[in-house]
Amino acid sequence: MINIYVDGDAFPNLLKPILYRAIQRLKIYTYVIANKKIDIGKSDFISYLIVDAGADEADDKIVEMLKVGDLVITADIPLADRVITKNAHAIDHRGELYSIDNIKQYLAMRDLMAQIRDSGELTKGPKPFNTKDAQQFANQLNSFLSKLNKTKHE
Repeated sequence: MINIYVDGDAFPNLLKPILYRAIQRLKIYTYVIANKKIDIGKSDFISYLIVDAGADEADDKIVEMLKVGDLVITADIPLADRVITKNAHAIDHRGELYSIDNIKQYLAMRDLMAQIRDSGELTKGPKPFNTKDAQQFANQLNSFLSKLNKTKHE
């Protein structure tokens, strides 16, 4: 069975009960990795790891622990790229499933927006996270875990 890794530093509160229910229902071991205490809930299936403060400390720990086929939940596109490179899976907070087919496009768009901001242009950030985003995340997570569960029982 796979493990789930949560890039916890920016994990939306709206997603915590969704993820907690999935972990409990399917008994999936989950690591929440952040540079501060993040609480999804108490469970025998959840481990909390606090890493040193620093831009990539949590990301580096996730990549170090990750195995082929594991799932990472992150809004960090460079981390998602590292995850895909290790033949694992990544879902963002809004329900986007990153893949080998789309990750380079997301990286290119992220880099382009950074260049635009660096040139002094004011850009709008992402729209505020809302319940529709949480629902899309729940749908994608359930779809991913259902497919995984089917292949496990075949």
